[in-house]
Amino acid sequence: MAPPSKPRRATVHDVAAAAGISRGTVSRVLNGGYVSAEARAAIEAAIAQVGYVPNTAARNLVMRRSQAVGFLALEPHSLLLDDPNIGAIMLGANEVLSVADHQMVNLVVDSARDTERVARYLSGGFVDGAIIVSARTHDPITRVIAELGLPATFVGHPPDLHRSIPFVGIDNVGSARAITTRLAATGRRHLAMIAAALDRDSGADRLTGFREALGDRFDPRLVAEVPLYDYASGVKGMRELLAREPRIDGVFAASDAVAAGALEVLRDAGRTAPADVGVVGFDDSTWALRTQPPLSTVHQPAREIGRNAAELVLRQLRGEEPAPGNVLLPTPIVWRDSA
Repeated sequence: MAPPSKPRRATVHDVAAAAGISRGTVSRVLNGGYVSAEARAAIEAAIAQVGYVPNTAARNLVMRRSQAVGFLALEPHSLLLDDPNIGAIMLGANEVLSVADHQMVNLVVDSARDTERVARYLSGGFVDGAIIVSARTHDPITRVIAELGLPATFVGHPPDLHRSIPFVGIDNVGSARAITTRLAATGRRHLAMIAAALDRDSGADRLTGFREALGDRFDPRLVAEVPLYDYASGVKGMRELLAREPRIDGVFAASDAVAAGALEVLRDAGRTAPADVGVVGFDDSTWALRTQPPLSTVHQPAREIGRNAAELVLRQLRGEEPAPGNVLLPTPIVWRDSA
């Protein structure tokens, strides 16, 4: 028995025949051109009648556009799944791209092999632009995007960021300085920091803000450097700090997830927050409300960051200046019971 044949796809010719209008007029309607109201109404009725669906792939091939924007998360797989900020940034970007009829393509870069594969993918014209999250200094993906001249936006601003590529971010230095100052104002005398991701602008800037807030009181021994913004790093960093200085009575953790790990270690050591140790985090993510007590933190507008990043890419694709260029969003302190 022969396999059933696929139903024939309706074409522009079918629409034109059903509407009694030339194929050229139908094409003008499909491509957003001007036609009379009567002709437009007849064509729209004919499209519904014959079940015509535009061949987007063919149109994009002619226009040399994919109608897709890559979302590049330069993070380990484990952090990508656990970090609520990345998810919120991604959802915010997708909201804007969806309205603009662009598909978002998620690209995870967790190894040198991933870097090579994604670089080939970007070079192949499969996406029209890119949003890059968590780029590190001298990141090879940054170089590839700059060499391709691909419309792009960075979330954050690594020091070697190519000047032609705009970024969306927050004032990490000022925000860290503000929450450290408020923590110190509670009367804490031995303030420490669990400083994560110092190979990224966000991590390095938060440490700078902490140091600036303390001034002459800053003690480099009370900084534990950890690799990632995750719970396990908070556990590791807090254990190190308690071993160095048992009198610690205030901790600034570089993210809410890191703060959650720190609180767990303090509980195990018989120390309570905020009575014995005041703890503050950064992000105002879902972690901040899952901790006991709820976490004092800096609110990072992750979803809005994603929206702005996507809009900057779209402006470039439309041939517009990515005004207002680089975007810094406000980060109010949210003060809860942990400090």
